[in-house]
Parts: sequence; C-alpha cells; structure tokens
Amino acid sequence: MAGQTLNDRLTAAKHSLVGSGLAKIVCKATTEEVMGPKPKHLTYLLQCTNEPNVSIPQLANLLIERTQNTSWVIVYKGLITIHHVMCYGNERFTQYLASSNCTFQLDNFADKSGLQGYDMSTYIRRYAKYLNEKAYSYRSMAFDFCKVRRGKEDGMLRTMGTDKLLKTLPVLQNQIDSLLDFECPSTELTNGVINAGFVLLFKDLIRLFACYNDGIINLLEKYFDMNKKNCKEALDLYKKFLVRMDRVAEFLKVAENVGIDKGEIPDLAKAPSSLISALEQHLASIDKKGVSIAMTTPPPAQMTSVISSMTSTGTAFGVAGQGGLADLTELDTKKILEEEEKRMEDLRRQHEQQVKLQASVAKSATTLQSGRPMPVTNPFDGTAAPAPTGADLFNLNTPSDGSTYASAAKPSDDLMALAANPFADNVMSTAAPIPTAVAPSQTFGGGNMWDGAHQNGRQSKSARGGR
Repeated sequence: MAGQTLNDRLTAAKHSLVGSGLAKIVCKATTEEVMGPKPKHLTYLLQCTNEPNVSIPQLANLLIERTQNTSWVIVYKGLITIHHVMCYGNERFTQYLASSNCTFQLDNFADKSGLQGYDMSTYIRRYAKYLNEKAYSYRSMAFDFCKVRRGKEDGMLRTMGTDKLLKTLPVLQNQIDSLLDFECPSTELTNGVINAGFVLLFKDLIRLFACYNDGIINLLEKYFDMNKKNCKEALDLYKKFLVRMDRVAEFLKVAENVGIDKGEIPDLAKAPSSLISALEQHLASIDKKGVSIAMTTPPPAQMTSVISSMTSTGTAFGVAGQGGLADLTELDTKKILEEEEKRMEDLRRQHEQQVKLQASVAKSATTLQSGRPMPVTNPFDGTAAPAPTGADLFNLNTPSDGSTYASAAKPSDDLMALAANPFADNVMSTAAPIPTAVAPSQTFGGGNMWDGAHQNGRQSKSARGGR
C-alpha cells in the first residue's frame, strides 16, 4: 500500500469543509499508509497541547476515535500518536486520559482482511494494554514515571520514604510488566508502523527501569531498619526485580538486533543474587515485635558492591534515557569550572612565554645585525648620540693626530645626518656659496643701467683689436 488511499483523502477533505483543522491533522497522522506517523503532524499535535485555546478532550477523543477503526494500520498509528503525545506533549493530555478513566477497548481487536493485519492485531492488543497501564499508573501516583527526576542526589524514588516506596514500586512493576509483555521478536519488526511503536516502547523502558533501579537501591539501604512486615515485602520486591532484569536484557537484545544504535543501548549489569540469602537470614532473625534476635547484617563489602553495581547500571540507563546527557550535580559543575579555570591559566602562561620568547629572538636578531645593541635616542632630547662606527668608512672625521673632532652640540643640528656621510665634504665643497644681499646702488652703478652696458661694449671691442 503506497501513498494515501481514497478514504484518507475523502476524510481529510470532509474535515477541511467542516473547518476542523485539528481533526484534519489527526486524520493525516493516522492514514492507511504502512509507515509511522509523519514528524510534521506529530509536531503540530504537540504544539496544540501547549495552546490554551485548544481543547485537550477534543484532541484525545479524536485520537481515540481513530483507534476504533477496522484497519490495523489506522488503529496502530492512532495508538502511536497517543503514546507520542503522552511522552512529549503537555501533561494535560495524560491527565485527561487518567482522570476520564477512558481505556482502549481493544482486547478483542482482530483485522482479518489479510495475513499481515492478523499478525499485527496481536501487537496492537498488547500495545493498547500498555497504554492503559501507563494511564492507570498516572491516575494512581499523580505523576509519570518516565518524567520524574532520577539519580542519587535528587531522584524521586531514591529519596522516597519507606512506606510510600513500598506502595510505589508495585505500580511501577506492573507498568514495566505490561511493557515487557509486548514480546515482539526482531523478525516481526518488518514495517514502519510497528517499528515506530517499538522505538517508543524502548525509550519508555529505559526511563522506567532507571526509576525502578533507584527504588530498589533505596529499598536495600533501608532494609535493615525495617520491621518484619516491611522486610518481607521488600524481599519479595527484590526477587521480582532480579527476574525482570533478565526480561529487560532480552528486550535490549531485540533492540540491538533491529538496528538501534548501540550508543543508545545502556549496559545492564545484573545484580547478584547472593544477597538474597543474607536478606532472608535477617528476616528470619526478626521476631514478632520487630526486633532482630541475631544481627545477620551482610558484610559491608557485599552490600557496598551490590549497591555500587546497581548505581552504575542506573547511571547508564539515566544517561541513555536523556539522549546521552546526564544531569550535572553541583559537585560536577564545580569540578568542571575548576578544570576550565586551570586550563585557561595554563594557556595564559603559555602565551606569556611565547611573547617573551619572541621579544628575545627579535632582540638577538637586532644585536647580530648591527654588531651591538642599537642605541635608542631621541633627536630632540638635547643629548648627542654616539656616531656609529661603520659610518666613517674612510676615517674622514678622524684627524691625523688621532684626536676626534668636536661633535655637534645637538643631534637636531644635523637632521640630514651629513656628519656620518663620507661623501658629505665633496658635496659641500662643490656647492655654490649662497649669495649675500647687496644694495641696489651697488648692482646698477648708481642707478644708470646703461653705463654698465656701454662699458661692457668697449671692453669687447678692445679685445677684438688686440687680436
């Protein structure tokens, strides 16, 4: 089946004529195409859950209505869309599903139109069962286990009290059991619809087991301070926890075989079962009054190793559940800032060393070029700088008796540096002297300009006669 069918187009056109844009998007997200819901339609529905003018009951009822269809593709895609909105949409959507006590009546669903539909009907019934259990867990606990904080410092189940913890863990166990009951082998993940649902289940399992692991660690830490009744319940919960770890490992193996990135699959370190005997001995040693007759507390090393192993597992699942990003504690943040400050100080020190090295190299190059350090003088400070030794190539400035000529009083008197030029004397000797100003009477012979011309004429005649 490729592309939208005629029924999909007619249904979308009907909603367009009525003017219901929300119903049109719900219809497009749950078409009969054998592929997962398109991301653009899911994104639009997620935005609708955050809009105050969008009716959450209307959105939920439209999606539930699509799950009542006879086509397994439409029903399955309707469940996937509901699951996606519960995970990533506004919490008002989950609150409505939990408070309205609406369940997906799909226990007897079967699409007998084809072999593929008949096979997929089994997983539709299991998927609907898990979503019902997810809504029931929210109705019982008033929070979503997939969205609570996890970790040692401020994790909800890690810091929960004993009485509330013993009531919370059974609800969480039931939700995990309903998810693990999906039991889909990798050979059945052959189309885009069931693959999209499996990915959502995988992400939910990672978050749920991280909470489950935190609760069991908290339970073990409080175990030897409980009364006999609570110890018995805690021991039963721990035994069930070990069984579920095996089923979780099988689910993760299917996820790996189906092509999910190995970086997104956390390492599952199985908790040792050797602790059960110590817990049973402690339970047997407690009398009816709740007082331990013989202290059979396991060695601290054993308890510490068990909790350490479970803590590493919880950290791995917590990181995977957040897409590879773990919550940073205050201590981790402080450590990162200190390391960054130290790194910046090292870079600053290296920069200063490079600047000093460059200055030293430049100074050495200047010294090698001139033979000695070049004097730094100011031509206007009134202090004469020593003449460079290489300027007087022919010892023109040195008298024959070995004495030195008196230098200029100020460097500013010799701005053209003629004193250091060996050819300055030749240039200055051939230069014409600057004429001095004379009186007009001396220039023109008393004011008669023709007398000078007449005398010059007679001198030229006498010269020709003599020849």
